[in-house]
Amino acid sequence: MPVGALGIGIGWRPEIDLTVERLPGVEFVEVVAENISPARLPESLSVLRARGLPVVPHGVGLGIGGAEPPDPERLAHLAACAEALGSPLVSEHLAFVRAGGLEAGHLLPVPRTRESLDVIAENVRRAQAALPVPLALENVAALFGWPGDELTEADFLGELVERTGVGLLIDVANLYNNQVNLGLGAGEALDRLPLEALAYVHVAGGYAREGVWHDTHTRSVPDEVLGVLTALCDRATPPGVLLEWDADYPSDAALAAELDRIRAAIPA
Repeated sequence: MPVGALGIGIGWRPEIDLTVERLPGVEFVEVVAENISPARLPESLSVLRARGLPVVPHGVGLGIGGAEPPDPERLAHLAACAEALGSPLVSEHLAFVRAGGLEAGHLLPVPRTRESLDVIAENVRRAQAALPVPLALENVAALFGWPGDELTEADFLGELVERTGVGLLIDVANLYNNQVNLGLGAGEALDRLPLEALAYVHVAGGYAREGVWHDTHTRSVPDEVLGVLTALCDRATPPGVLLEWDADYPSDAALAAELDRIRAAIPA
């Protein structure tokens, strides 16, 4: 099963900008929106855009899953990034990151209740209205679940898609994380997710310590995560599949090998 319009990609980071330019077979990149200025784009991103590679701004601080409406200034920044990069879409996380003026410094899972769904659906609509391109939301890695959840993550995402038409960025590493840490089966989630709304896919590595999976984006992608990717591709054709690596960067050859492993995990 071939990957769709975006293809195989990698997260662009300033520490590996030249590496990303050199890597063979990279068809799109993603950049953390909070790390760039739309008025002064890094030269490397301009080089990649000139080659025709799509560049997707990926937000980490909007907090669209919070009780408060999304911050207009943060939305304006995402919109400006999309316009400056000529992006086909913008992605963010289905998470909250602040409450009552306090910053969590982490992507926290949302309570999966009907009341929460109402609030988040309105937040999504506000974000969609402020952005010049479609929005896709990513499932997050969690170390805990909220008591009183009324919906599974897959059903919560499904209802959110139905209400708002938002796209999905499915992180298969996060599905694996939640399987290990919370006992939520990745295959069961894939069976219930509205994969027709799939915008693209994240793949990343991490490590287990004392029975807890840590989603660090600093290790080789484990075979188990690639297995979840294969399972997703058995159910739908992802428009794109992107490798995330955020620190402790390996050699160019090692990153190229990781991309080859991702390609090999996608059924022909």
